[in-house]
Amino acid sequence: MRRLLIGFLCGFIMVFDIIAQQDPQYSQYMFNQMAVNPGYAGSHDAICLTAVHRQQWVGIDGAPTTSVFTVNAPFKLLGASHGVGLTVMSDQIGFNTDVSAGVDYALRLPLGPGKLGIGVSGMFLNKALSATWVIPSGNGMVAPESDHAIPGANESVMGFDMGVGVFYRAEKVYLGLSSTHLLEPSMKYDKANYKLKRHYYAAAGCLLPLNNPTWEIAPSLMAYSDGTASQLTANVNIMYNKKFWGGVGYRVNDAVIVMMGVDLFNGLKIGYAFDYTYTSLHKYFSAGGSHEVMVSYCFNLVKEKVVKKYKSVRFL
Repeated sequence: MRRLLIGFLCGFIMVFDIIAQQDPQYSQYMFNQMAVNPGYAGSHDAICLTAVHRQQWVGIDGAPTTSVFTVNAPFKLLGASHGVGLTVMSDQIGFNTDVSAGVDYALRLPLGPGKLGIGVSGMFLNKALSATWVIPSGNGMVAPESDHAIPGANESVMGFDMGVGVFYRAEKVYLGLSSTHLLEPSMKYDKANYKLKRHYYAAAGCLLPLNNPTWEIAPSLMAYSDGTASQLTANVNIMYNKKFWGGVGYRVNDAVIVMMGVDLFNGLKIGYAFDYTYTSLHKYFSAGGSHEVMVSYCFNLVKEKVVKKYKSVRFL
C-alpha cells in the first residue's frame, strides 16, 4: 500500500512542472560542498575524492536513496591557480531515477589569508521512469497507457544543465554561495513535463580553538532556497586532536541530526550521520529516520622536500 501511494504521488507530480525541492539533501554538507558549489574545486590544495551515500526515511518503500561521488584537484596555469572537478550523482525516489555527471572548473584568486574560488559547472542529466502501474478494480477503470495524464511505464529523457558558485577558504573559515540548475531545463516525457527549478545555496563554517589545544569546535550552516521553499540546517561538531569529531545538528521543521567521524590516516576520513525526523512522517519509519555515510580521501602527488643534514666527511 505504501509503495502504491509513493508511486501514485510520483506519477501525479510529474504531470505538472515541479516547484518543490529537487536536489538531494545532505547532513554532512561540510564534507560535500563539491556537490552543489563548483567554486569549491581545488580549495584544499590537494586531490580529494569524496563519496556520500544517503538512505532517507528508512522503512518507507520508494523513499529517496542518494549516492554522490566527487573528485577535485588544484592546478597551475599561466601563473594562476585553478581547480577542476568531476561530480557523479544518482538519486532514486519511487519509480524515478535521476543520474547526472558534470565537470567543474574554478579560478582561484588570493584574498586576504585565504583564496576565493569562482566556479562554473556543466552537466548532463538523465531522468528515467520505471513504473509498475496498478489498475484498481471497479467500473470505469482504464489501462494507464490509454490515459493521457499518466506517463508511460518506462521512459528516459536527457538534458543539459549548468551551475555557478563562489567559495572562500582560509585556514579556519569557509564561505560559499552557489546556484544549481542555472538553465532550468525542461525534461519532457511523452505525456509529462518535468522542469528543474534554479536552486540557491549558502554555506559557512569555522574552526574555533579552545583553551585545551587538542579540542576544537566546528560550527557550520547550510541554507537553501528555490524561490518557493527554503531550508536551513545548522551543525556543531567537537573535534579532538584533529582526528575524531562528533556533534549534533538541526534541520528546521524536519529533523535532529547526530553525527560522528574519524580521520584514520594520511587524509582518509569516514563519517556517519543519523537524522531523527520529528515530523508526522516519523510514525511510518521502522528505523526512525535517515542514514548517511561519507568517505573522503585527500592526497598530494608531489611530496614536500625534506631538508637533510649531513655530517662532514672529516668527522665520520
